[in-house]
Amino acid sequence: MSGDVRRVPDPEGVSDGQSAGGAAAGRVAVVAPVSEDTRIAIEVRGLVEHGELDEARDRFAELVSLHQRRASRIAYQYLRDVADADEAVQDAFLKVFAHIDTYREAWPFEVWFTRILINGCLDRRKARARRDRWFVGGGISSTHEARASVSKRDADPEHQALARERRARVAAAIDRLDGRQRTVFMLCHFGDCTPREVSAMTGLNESTVRVHLFRAARKLRGLLRGKP
Repeated sequence: MSGDVRRVPDPEGVSDGQSAGGAAAGRVAVVAPVSEDTRIAIEVRGLVEHGELDEARDRFAELVSLHQRRASRIAYQYLRDVADADEAVQDAFLKVFAHIDTYREAWPFEVWFTRILINGCLDRRKARARRDRWFVGGGISSTHEARASVSKRDADPEHQALARERRARVAAAIDRLDGRQRTVFMLCHFGDCTPREVSAMTGLNESTVRVHLFRAARKLRGLLRGKP
């Protein structure tokens, strides 16, 4: 992977210990209808504030269920190791629950959670590089793909080998994108985020997000066709 690592802006200050107001200065929050996960997060926050921790944990489990699969895909694309990705996802959920009292519904829960997850993944990448244990497991499928493959044990081995090879080629091509293009592409295609949501997560203008997405897709097509 490229060494270009940038932390995603955190308006609530959860991922790096900042105050809620400082990092959010000058940024306009995304206003949208309250989604199911945002509604649950508000309820969990209220339960925690009233000291009803057992019920809060039960409700929070619903948020985990809603975001586990998507979070695993995102974490794997940053870390390229199933075990590291699983740990990063669990750490993100723990951090979110520990700081749920700082959550403000002006930011959709999905945006808030994804920002925390990505920053945790970036921290893990830097720590892994410092320990000189950096590697890219290009032939390893994502957590979601690995679980899905359990139901396909009788599939053609040759087809599975070709699929693994194709995933490895795509992963290697994504690694060659520059930092912002890679982040935008992964959030849109692996995180199922809209350009507006990516704009909220990264602080980039929405039109800039679309430009990065277009250029990333164009470059990937060229790389997969063998063009530099």
